[in-house]
Amino acid sequence: MPDDSEDLLIPPAHARSFSPTHTGAYIPTSTTPMDDLRHTRGGGPKRKKGGWVVVVSYVFDWVIIAVAAVIGYILGAKTPNKRPFSLYDPTISFPFTEHETVPAWLAAVISVLAPIFFIAIISLIFVPGATVPRGTPKALIWKRKLWELHIGWLGLALSIASAWLITNCMKNLYGKPRPDLLSRCQPDLANVAKYIVGGYSNSSMNGQLVSAQICTSTDKAKLDDGFRSYPSGHSSSAAAGLIYLSLFIASKFAITIPFLASGTNVDAASFSAFPSRTRHNTAMAAMGGPESYEMTSRGPAGSGSGRTYTGGSIGVAEQKRLARHTRAVAAVRRQAAAPPLYLLLICIIPWFASIFIASSRWFDFRHHGFDILFGYIIGLICAFFAFRYYHLPISQGAGWAWGPRSRDKAFWAGVGSYSYSTDHNVGEYYRAGDEEEALGPDSLDHGSGYGRPAVHRGNGTGLESNVGPDQPGITGRKPPSLDVDEREHVDTAYRGVHDNQT
Repeated sequence: MPDDSEDLLIPPAHARSFSPTHTGAYIPTSTTPMDDLRHTRGGGPKRKKGGWVVVVSYVFDWVIIAVAAVIGYILGAKTPNKRPFSLYDPTISFPFTEHETVPAWLAAVISVLAPIFFIAIISLIFVPGATVPRGTPKALIWKRKLWELHIGWLGLALSIASAWLITNCMKNLYGKPRPDLLSRCQPDLANVAKYIVGGYSNSSMNGQLVSAQICTSTDKAKLDDGFRSYPSGHSSSAAAGLIYLSLFIASKFAITIPFLASGTNVDAASFSAFPSRTRHNTAMAAMGGPESYEMTSRGPAGSGSGRTYTGGSIGVAEQKRLARHTRAVAAVRRQAAAPPLYLLLICIIPWFASIFIASSRWFDFRHHGFDILFGYIIGLICAFFAFRYYHLPISQGAGWAWGPRSRDKAFWAGVGSYSYSTDHNVGEYYRAGDEEEALGPDSLDHGSGYGRPAVHRGNGTGLESNVGPDQPGITGRKPPSLDVDEREHVDTAYRGVHDNQT
């Protein structure tokens, strides 16, 4: 059976309509401009020109991120403001640690290069997953792999660059002394009075503040770095890169806390031990049957014999209605399950690594506690924002990144448009960038069933399953088999002309 994904791209208002006749065949009833938009003379999908605009728009995203990173580097190299301090302050009297637990180069490898590597491995090996229909072209699969890789890297770059820029700007702006400032400073204790800029002293304490000019150290870079305690750059960068990686892993491997989906139809019966055997008086009374799900006779499935209930036998249509109702009254406990614990461990390893890097700044006497926490919060916010900016929610998106922007809105959408994924000239229902994911040219002729009726199943949207009629020019296709209730839900947009003819 061919993939009917192209039906999902066209709303009823823009599709060719087919109406059933008294013989059961379907006849085309109208042709809309959508046909001209979607088809060429050869029968294939008509591609709109200007795809390079979308490419340029994403290249521009990379340029903006690169500029932000460069600005952060330039600002980080500037001489910081130097806040006055007290020579008697014990919080800045710690010794200078020559060999850091996590030096800057190692922090860059762990927080930047490691996420780049693992995002590439996951995107190229585990994407697009097991949901690829049989017969999907290899080129299309690799296109999806590369798109997920590109978006994964783009979100990572946005997270790290934004955290880097914010942190470096704040470091030089506040000029807060590090815990090891006095060991860096080597103050001129013989001439303290010359450098007093504030505070007071008495017989019990010395609260006088001195300026940074009291320092006699000749290592300017080391001394300047002693006034960059707030916020912690190691903490913000580690959180931005490694928490983003944890979110990426959780998304691609469907690692989330089990939850009930919003809009789930849950009633009291769903919380019982065996919902399918629970009494449901309202449903049975509505169909004129008994008031119990208990069956006195259960023949083998497909035997053709009606199943007899406590109150007698019911017809085929009623059996189908009861079966649908039984599926709807599913146990709440069966609507979700906890992912394997080893996947959770894989997901939280980057997060724990970021905590270790941040914590090392405390016992290396490089930052005060608040500096570490605030830097970590900066990285955390940047990671969450960057991930959600380019990816669907973990609990609802099945691990996918958002698709590309439309050609018409690659750089600008304007007032009145809520989405950058739709075209101005067609409307919000038509996704111009996905026509290559539909069926190939051989299946896109006028008999391909672009106007097949959308049979409503499941949640009533008509998007779960589309059954097409037997169209001329296509062999091996069977006419749709619709039961009574399914025919009642066939969209009226596909029957309007037939109703007028009768």
